[in-house]
Amino acid sequence: MYGHDGVYSMLMTTLQMSFTEYYSFVMPAERFGSFKMLESSKPPPSKKSRKERTRRKSSGLTTPTVVMEEEIWKDFPEDLFEAVIARLPIVAFFRFRSVCQKWNSLLSSESFSEQCAQVQQDNPWFYTITHENVSAGAIYNPSLKKWHHPTIPALPTETILFPVASAGGLVCFHDIGHRNFYVCNPLTQSLKELPARSVKVWSRIAVGMTMNESSTGGGYKILWVGCDGEYEVYDSHSNSWNHPGNMPSNIRLPLCLNFRSQAVNVNGTIYFMRSDPEGVVSYDLFTGVWKQYLIPAPLHLSDHTLAECGGRIMLVGLLTKNAATCVCIWELQKMTLLWKEVDRMPNIWCLEFYGKHIRMTCLGNKGLLMLSLRSRQMNRLVTYNVVSREWLKVPGCMVPRGKKRQGIACGTAFHPCLTATA
Repeated sequence: MYGHDGVYSMLMTTLQMSFTEYYSFVMPAERFGSFKMLESSKPPPSKKSRKERTRRKSSGLTTPTVVMEEEIWKDFPEDLFEAVIARLPIVAFFRFRSVCQKWNSLLSSESFSEQCAQVQQDNPWFYTITHENVSAGAIYNPSLKKWHHPTIPALPTETILFPVASAGGLVCFHDIGHRNFYVCNPLTQSLKELPARSVKVWSRIAVGMTMNESSTGGGYKILWVGCDGEYEVYDSHSNSWNHPGNMPSNIRLPLCLNFRSQAVNVNGTIYFMRSDPEGVVSYDLFTGVWKQYLIPAPLHLSDHTLAECGGRIMLVGLLTKNAATCVCIWELQKMTLLWKEVDRMPNIWCLEFYGKHIRMTCLGNKGLLMLSLRSRQMNRLVTYNVVSREWLKVPGCMVPRGKKRQGIACGTAFHPCLTATA
């Protein structure tokens, strides 16, 4: 690898690149795996005339260069390396891994995990599957407003996998044939195929995931629920599925699950929507208690999905009346068990939907939502921050060297975590 001086030199180089927004990276496949993140391709910068370069310099438009004095940084205390690296942008870490074997081993270091745990999490990222390429994922980083296109060869390519849940930096995938589950860290390529289930279900299912925060050694649990009330719980500690019992008789079956039955997790309790009758069903993964809340849906509601923010249960959906369509946000009132509208998309944006048959997919459930709004004439992606009530347009998702903006078929929000292991 590199000598002692080379390590300090690489530290300074990478810090400089972080300060100047080094966000496109490739981790050497022959040394530390085959994970890649490739930015959408851009045309090469055109050569500027001498007159234009002189004008930019005189107007102060040039990018400032960050100078880091080697005499100062070479004495940087080695025991602070982990604290610094844990606070750098996620993408910069993969360049650090190529410095030396010691830094590459940080992923499995308990002390580095503790440092990462002290860093406040940014907005969640989104792992998505596009309509045009269902065999590969696309990751959106809202903090940088950039799309990444991960290459994760460990995932099986002979079948179509959908991201159905996430927790603790891990994403749970389910294959289109309802046969297998996989858990993966999209950043580090940590992958695990879960054991076969004892109950075979071919109908639509709802899937939820939570971390075992209260148990020693962490781990996670996954719940799947079928329309007829079948369900199982996977525990990563025992690496097995178990069937805790039958669903209580007060919960009416069938559940009539569909793609709008995306589950959300609130402190270990999984919530998902049901229809006929309309309402919400919950299951506490730690106590094993089922509950049902029969809640009428808002009038004129079409595509809709549950979301969560700070323990609050939210509903995101389309209100369609005559030729007008609007995206609305509701919050479940704990006292009345009714939906109360708390926000809606700006009217000037909704005018674009007038007279169009709009389909909506909601990809987030962690306080920041990504909405895919599609019709024959348009394809729009927007994010909504539940706390700040801010709506933002998302740049189009294009594969490297691609020209066509891709529509999002499904996905899940996840908090990127370098130390999460499947």
